[in-house]
Amino acid sequence: QVPVAESGGGSVQAGGSLRLSCTTFDFVRLDTFEYYCEVPGKQREFVASWSFPDKIRYSDSVKGRFTISMDSAKTTVFLQMNGLKQDDAGVYYCHVRGRRFLESTADYWGQGTPVTVSS
Repeated sequence: QVPVAESGGGSVQAGGSLRLSCTTFDFVRLDTFEYYCEVPGKQREFVASWSFPDKIRYSDSVKGRFTISMDSAKTTVFLQMNGLKQDDAGVYYCHVRGRRFLESTADYWGQGTPVTVSS
């Protein structure tokens, strides 16, 4: 089973909302969840993060519009994206740093989920 699985991307009109999910499997400790957005020709840009125990950060461009949260089972992080703008479009990647059962602490990336925002 893949360590990290993403879901929730899609197409919306400007002003709309989407919720992304990043689910982890077989982790015994989770240190950090981060979301990055990638557009063609540019580096992945930081969007939001959750760090143990409950530190949350956002990029300036999404503050007040996006909310990152964790489920009660502590295996899935959600990125609620409201008031979407065309500049928010791209492929969103979830990055997880943690330790899986019988393994050392490592970094893992999800497969990416596309977000399209139309005018």
